[in-house]
Amino acid sequence: MLACLLGGLLACGARPAASQEPGAIANDSRPARPRIGLVLSGGGARGAAHVGVLKTLEALHVPVDAIAGTSMGAVVGGLYASGMSAAEIEKELDTIDWEDAFRDRPQRSRLNFRRKLEDRDFLVQLPLGFREGRFQLPRGLIQGQKLTQLLRELTLPVSHVASFDALPTAFRAVATDLETGAAVTLKDGDLASALRASLSAPGIFAPVEREGRLLVDGGIADNLPIAVIREMNVDRLIVVDVGNPLQGRDNLDDVTTVANQMIAIMVRREGQKQLATLSPDDVVITPEMPRVSSYDFSSLPKAMRLGEQAAVAQQARLAGLSVSPAEYAAYLAAREHPVSVPTIREVRVAAESAGFARQVDDFFGALENKPLDQTLLRRRANRYYGQGLLESLDYRLLPVPDDSGRSDMEFQVRPNSWGPTYVRFGLRLQDDFRGNTSFDAATRVLFTELNALGAEWIWDAQVGGNPRLGTQLYLPLSPRRRWFIEPTALFQIRAVPEYDDDESQVGELRVRSIRFGGSLGREMGQSAELRAGLEREIGQSRVRLGDVSDPPLDFTNNELFTRFTYDSLDSVAFPRSGEGITAQWRRQLSGRSLDRVSDSISLDVRIARSWGRNTFIAWGSAGTLLNDEFADVRSYFPLGGFLNLSGISANSLSGPHYSIGRLVYYRKVGSGGEGFLNVPMYAGMSLEAGNTWTKRTDMSLSGARKDMSLFFGLDTFVGPAWFAIGLDSHGKHAFYLSVGRGF
Repeated sequence: MLACLLGGLLACGARPAASQEPGAIANDSRPARPRIGLVLSGGGARGAAHVGVLKTLEALHVPVDAIAGTSMGAVVGGLYASGMSAAEIEKELDTIDWEDAFRDRPQRSRLNFRRKLEDRDFLVQLPLGFREGRFQLPRGLIQGQKLTQLLRELTLPVSHVASFDALPTAFRAVATDLETGAAVTLKDGDLASALRASLSAPGIFAPVEREGRLLVDGGIADNLPIAVIREMNVDRLIVVDVGNPLQGRDNLDDVTTVANQMIAIMVRREGQKQLATLSPDDVVITPEMPRVSSYDFSSLPKAMRLGEQAAVAQQARLAGLSVSPAEYAAYLAAREHPVSVPTIREVRVAAESAGFARQVDDFFGALENKPLDQTLLRRRANRYYGQGLLESLDYRLLPVPDDSGRSDMEFQVRPNSWGPTYVRFGLRLQDDFRGNTSFDAATRVLFTELNALGAEWIWDAQVGGNPRLGTQLYLPLSPRRRWFIEPTALFQIRAVPEYDDDESQVGELRVRSIRFGGSLGREMGQSAELRAGLEREIGQSRVRLGDVSDPPLDFTNNELFTRFTYDSLDSVAFPRSGEGITAQWRRQLSGRSLDRVSDSISLDVRIARSWGRNTFIAWGSAGTLLNDEFADVRSYFPLGGFLNLSGISANSLSGPHYSIGRLVYYRKVGSGGEGFLNVPMYAGMSLEAGNTWTKRTDMSLSGARKDMSLFFGLDTFVGPAWFAIGLDSHGKHAFYLSVGRGF
């Protein structure tokens, strides 16, 4: 439903891509030929038709002296005004990963390591903060970080141009003042932020703060800026209108289409008034695109073709505006300007971002006194923004007076308006259709910005089958969070089922414990972490159900541990690329001293690779108790359940030694995920071989159980949902319905 609503909103404006080059246009004297103004409307993905129109104008040698655009029309027009050709704009639009561009977070593989850890247990994607005594949501579903950076990179060569009249082609962008509703004509300043403001569909994209005003999509106030272009000293107009047509009665069959129709009516009303002011000499181009949705960015090539066809249909009228080949060559030469890579003299923060000076210097100081390295800039920006605590991270290049070729890089850093306290949710439901159902709902409260180094205090609470309450204090020792100290405490109640030789559950222990300790760690880039620590656990176990062979007891454990984790997977729910590795050594000590009781080593490795809609995952896990004669059953490794020998019940096997290998294949099916906010769907299967063993010397492939599963999955906003059937080589089978469980 939101996807449809977005489509309606984006009929008033949509999304970006951009590039550049400076120059000047003389507006004071009229050339012999009429000056031609081009008007480009908003229309979301339909706005790609503007590129096709520009290609036809170039083929017919029709010069464009001024451009006014709204939303997607502003993006295409701004790129053309910055010196790009229609073919260059087409190439940029074709190469952009639009699905990724409309997400704020960097790809998971590029997230800060701590945010990756959160994804494992808190898969509900709801950005919720707590501020001034109340819960608060962001000002838009999309903050537009990636869109802004995309526009910033594409317009970098003209970043020093202060007036849009000084671009290779004079330009205006139209936005709407969110406070007053008035149309705002943007004609100078920073081109990237002007384009970003013009396409900010309210409620979808966060507003852009520019010169003291909150600006949103220009299509709300003026989707067809004909009056704006008339103020730019032009004689003839070419008007391209790609706005959504009104729907017939048969298509107005639900609340979203009715809401979309209402928005389209309001947008068209002002546009019709503007069109009524045109003279017979002006040209109107209205591409016929009945099946191109304003939010379907996979249809951009089709929209460009239809735009080109619509312009060709007007060829007879456009030919009257064309010039000779020599004149057009001179026109093109005037639009060409050399592009050079600026040298960064100084990296600094804007006055309003003074509190982030230390972090900016730590992340971006390496750019100083060197030609701008955009790859390094992009990588560092993704890492800083990937910490998850910033609403926006942007920069401007400011030319150094009387210092040719050098610029200062000024960063604007804005913390989340819904922070600095955040709330995340996790949900896990599993039913094996044998009467064994587990449900857990978790909440994490994250307090951030506790000091200048980015300390965080975390509280976790979980209710359901395995209640828990825990806290962690994350204390980084540098702004880039390499070394850190983390004291922790956790109270939990967990169920430990017991099975007979036939793998039927005969009882259940209830174990209550308090675990506390601390660790020293180091993050290695964005994908790896090494930590070591000491923990103490005090608890008791009691029989809750049935006949359990292990007697109730009170216990105290001391453990030393070292853990290495590597995580470059692009998703926890349905990874398509990357690797995950966890290697851990734990030494269990005597409850009364530091005498060794038992050591354990475990390893988990998974590798995901994809082509097209298909994904393969190779996944292996193993663990062993080195001193198994001293260990008790609470230290045993469990097996059983979906993707852990899918044909048998969860945790129905346990032992001091285990290993399991899995090959998982799944394919993205249907059209889910191709449109905005649609739910991706997957169908797949797994082959599994593994077991638990009493003696390490017994571990062998011949002694492993062979299982398989067939599954169907959905990647929903509350986490992945699975329905699976598991089959075991011993003739057993199991069914699973699971929500909130990732790989």
